Amino acid sequence: MHDQALMNDLMSKIEEIAMREGATRVRTIHVSLGALSHMDADHFREHFDEVAPGTLAQDAAIEATLETDTTADDAQGIRLTSMELEYPE
Repeated sequence: MHDQALMNDLMSKIEEIAMREGATRVRTIHVSLGALSHMDADHFREHFDEVAPGTLAQDAAIEATLETDTTADDAQGIRLTSMELEYPE
């Protein structure tokens, strides 16, 4: 349940930013996985592939960094650090 909530929040943020910027597609997302998020890059990809179909981020490449600081404020979360967007020509 925790993973699903994190992914839904992340996807909402991705979609909001992409639409606000006028993007037609999200090419790449860069995320920081908190040390206590219980995710590694492969686990994140599995969850991302479940929530991305039908969104602007479908088929986006993922660059994930696993943080090690268990005392960080966002140690249990996933932080979107940047995105590469595609725009209409």
